[in-house]
Amino acid sequence: MGSWLNTLSRGAMAVLDLAIGAEKPKLYFNPQGEFKTIFEQLPQLHRKYRPTPWLSNTHAHLLYFDLIKKRQIHLSYDQVDQLKMQDGGITGIAWYGLNAAPDAPTIVILHTITGTPESMRELVRDLHLYTSWRIALCLRRGHAGLPMPVPKMNLFGSTDDLREQLAWIQEKFPNSDLYGMGSSAGTGLLVRYLGEQAKDTPLKAAFALCPGYNTESGFKRVHPFYSMMMTKKLFQNFVEPYKDTWMKTTTLSKVLQSKTLFDFEQAYFEMAGFDAYSSYNQATNPIYVFEQIEIPLLVLNAEDDPICHIRNFEPYKSIVRQMRSVAVITTKKGSHCGFYEGIKETHSWASRLAADFFLLEANKTQ
Repeated sequence: MGSWLNTLSRGAMAVLDLAIGAEKPKLYFNPQGEFKTIFEQLPQLHRKYRPTPWLSNTHAHLLYFDLIKKRQIHLSYDQVDQLKMQDGGITGIAWYGLNAAPDAPTIVILHTITGTPESMRELVRDLHLYTSWRIALCLRRGHAGLPMPVPKMNLFGSTDDLREQLAWIQEKFPNSDLYGMGSSAGTGLLVRYLGEQAKDTPLKAAFALCPGYNTESGFKRVHPFYSMMMTKKLFQNFVEPYKDTWMKTTTLSKVLQSKTLFDFEQAYFEMAGFDAYSSYNQATNPIYVFEQIEIPLLVLNAEDDPICHIRNFEPYKSIVRQMRSVAVITTKKGSHCGFYEGIKETHSWASRLAADFFLLEANKTQ
């Protein structure tokens, strides 16, 4: 009787897994590199990622993440610092877990395209919960209502600004090891910085959640509905509140005609401080320096992501398989930055994976 019930249970689970798209993650890495050992120690990668059954549809998953889950997270930051950059521009750092020991590691989070301390609360909470480490959420120019005394902003951030933010963090906590995590557009800044710096970085390891890879072409594949809605958010966050800032921007009229993320990204280069799209792209696009990364970087993409389409990864699979310090994981489901699992209580499979990866890397240095 017991054997029959076990067989029936396994059959029912197999049917459910098929219906919700539960599969083991796919791993892309160099078997001769350091990720072979890392992957052996991450149990999540040896079993199926089972998305929350009622979120197996990519759009339901994304809307739940953006419109419901974010608003359920209650978290108060310990402190928000405003930093004056060398050119007079303003960035910020939102801190959580400042009561951690002075030598406790710090996770530096690089946020999404319109990210704020409020929109990033779930990731901040999860990483602190799983590691007990300090969290430093680096705010880019124009985000979260920061003053913009210098007419300059960048959808993917500035590596110069990030260097100054990291130096600030190191000055504040000189005995803290740093780990980096980028989410969506924040991965563009993370990867660009890591490629520019190679081994010359205080970051010990990094995790990129849902990157778009080549920023010049990635926006072409964003689902039309989300592209339109996100473009409107760009106007609401970075153009309308700073009308006086952009008065002398000669290309503003073309930016205002943008209907999609691709249109906006092609037109706003002057707002980012460049005189042409070509120079902006050469200085910002992470794909040009991707192969120069030297520290361990773990990347996660969902194959059903409607914003950072999985086809963006296709041209770089063979490159990743040759790199010793970079590995990519893909899951059949997960949508964009969601990766929820559980039924009554949903939680992010991705946040747990990132935290476990950082803890493994920290143990290597002890």
